[in-house]
Amino acid sequence: MAEGVGAWRAYRAACPNCGGTVEFRSAASASAVCSFCRSTLVREGDALRRIGESAELFDDHSPLQLGASGVFQGEAFTLLGRLQLAYADGRWNEWHALFANGRSGWLSEDNGAYVFAFEAPLKDRVPQAATLFPGQRAQIEGLAWDVASVTSATVQAAQGELPWPPTLAGSFLIADLRNSRNEVGTLDYSDPAQPRWSVGRGVRLAGLALRGLRDGPSEKTLAGRSIECPSCGASLEIRLDSTQSVTCGQCKAVVDVSQGVGADLAHFAQNAVTEPQIPLGSVGTLQLGAPKPLPWQVVGYLERCDLPAPGDGDEQTFWREYLLFHPTEGFVFLVDSEDGWSWAKPLTGVPVVQGDTAAWAGARYQQRWAYRAKTVHVLGEFYWRIRREELVQVTDYDGEGANRHKRLGREQTAGPDGNGEVTWSAGEVLDAQVIAKAFGLDPQRSTALQRDAAPVAGGKGGLGCAGVIILLVLLLFIVLLISRCSADNCDQIRSTFGPASLEYQQCLNNRSRSSSSGGSFGGFSSGGGGHK
Repeated sequence: MAEGVGAWRAYRAACPNCGGTVEFRSAASASAVCSFCRSTLVREGDALRRIGESAELFDDHSPLQLGASGVFQGEAFTLLGRLQLAYADGRWNEWHALFANGRSGWLSEDNGAYVFAFEAPLKDRVPQAATLFPGQRAQIEGLAWDVASVTSATVQAAQGELPWPPTLAGSFLIADLRNSRNEVGTLDYSDPAQPRWSVGRGVRLAGLALRGLRDGPSEKTLAGRSIECPSCGASLEIRLDSTQSVTCGQCKAVVDVSQGVGADLAHFAQNAVTEPQIPLGSVGTLQLGAPKPLPWQVVGYLERCDLPAPGDGDEQTFWREYLLFHPTEGFVFLVDSEDGWSWAKPLTGVPVVQGDTAAWAGARYQQRWAYRAKTVHVLGEFYWRIRREELVQVTDYDGEGANRHKRLGREQTAGPDGNGEVTWSAGEVLDAQVIAKAFGLDPQRSTALQRDAAPVAGGKGGLGCAGVIILLVLLLFIVLLISRCSADNCDQIRSTFGPASLEYQQCLNNRSRSSSSGGSFGGFSSGGGGHK
């Protein structure tokens, strides 16, 4: 277990503003924030100079805190400082870690996960911030990097010891880049003349042997403060530290809490939402890329659809995504599509893409679909900001050969400023029975899941005769179901698949309209955009 570096106190002085004691545990720390008056101080020899005042920290209920210690790559560290940065979609934290060997690093948040990064020297010139955009390929220090995002940020607040004085006034650009070695690179343009460059990798909090964390990391409320829905006045309960958007359980409005609960809570209404087949709050034990099976809780639910181009003849396809959370593993998505069930987790790096093929972690993938999509309905909490009618460009890849059970996906948003973000995710297909057993679903819900049994994967010869016969029987059954819908008889479908199933909803939808294109559910569409 890490002993930390708490005993290494190299410097102590009085705050020039309030007289309180300011301690520097690292002789290399150039700046600190007084814990009494929040003055931002800079070391000048044996004296401290006040350069400004830090705003009060937004209580985001992160499980991390100053003084927490752990081990990374065999070296003990202690969290001594913290920067809280704000951008258009919310906030994130970067924690200054001092290692026992005197090295400084940063433990920062990344798409609901964490990255440990270290500053690296820049020998070559780097692109100017204004020339970078998401999806661009850039050369940094002789390596190829893909630009994931370019964000205008401000230092919202600072705490503890920092290796350099924070930029307290004005905004600056930060560019996040990814490479095929599963690394994250960050260009910090707070000083445009001398950008800072850091390189890191994704980490699991459970793998850092952390001690001294805040209590109750798995379920956090906002310090007992009551938050009223700005639409209907009902109470909103926010459980996760990273929540940026939450839906009201009463009126289903989507509420933006990215700017804090004291801010004017932006919101928008949405139409009636179909209750998810796996209820919010359910806990299921699944592995989902973790070292061992773990309990995952359903905290969010999305219904999404593709947007076929005008005149291409494709029917609109709908699918569902469940956002799962584990206190130390972060977030994973369960995807329920026409092709079956799968799970996906955001990547730290980026695959190598050549034409319609991609390579990642020793596996090759073939592009299957490329399409535009949007989110139709949401329930629960989300670590990103939900925007009405926001469009996403999606590309789906299927694994080849022995890796045909693997999935890869790329999504690119436009963003409010036109920059947006590129994210990659990877996962595998799942059998519906495994999901039903993991979440302990009742027989009616379990039956509804079965219609999304995992795609049939034959040997080298394909499906074979038995597979073809099974497929034909399924297709015949589907035709019979649709004909029953057209005959205004959905009772049998309801009893077979359950009231929450897509079959029953599609039947009701077909009964109410003469045309099935562009409906609320994709049903048995044979058009493009099958696996999402």
